[in-house]
Amino acid sequence: MMGTTRRPATEAEARALASAVRLRILRLCLDQALTNKEIAGRLGANPATVLHHVRKLVDTGFLAAGPSRPGPRGSTEIPYRATGKSWEMDVRESGVRGTNAAMLDAFLEEIRLIGPEEADLTRLGLRLDAAGLAELRRRLQEVFDDFAGRRPPPDGEAYSLFLALHRDVARER
Repeated sequence: MMGTTRRPATEAEARALASAVRLRILRLCLDQALTNKEIAGRLGANPATVLHHVRKLVDTGFLAAGPSRPGPRGSTEIPYRATGKSWEMDVRESGVRGTNAAMLDAFLEEIRLIGPEEADLTRLGLRLDAAGLAELRRRLQEVFDDFAGRRPPPDGEAYSLFLALHRDVARER
């Protein structure tokens, strides 16, 4: 993202975040711990495939395994919860390509679940100099950091926010 206080991601961390499926898993496990089977069910995916992604996220510290619990027919289930680590890092300098594409793909998949007409979308065309762009990035990051750092109210509804700031090459002079 645009942050100035994020630490650089390692290559392994950036690779873990360069997957729309893994980004969606992190979002699913943000507020509650879910088992691999529960994650697979919510994604409509094969549990074995999801387990591969879950293990990658656990290995890189993005997901934490909770205490195991009894499952159906004598099985043992492990719930996983997002650690919030991805918010603390910047993947841009990692040299890993595909992180932005993964973020966009995850956003589009999540929007398809509710339908685009249910999303609150806004577009704005701007013309900024370097100072104006820096100010916009700083102020947006302040808003993101403020809300990310808030303790969620117990009766609050889940929302996601996606922001894309890009050069508008179609409007170039």
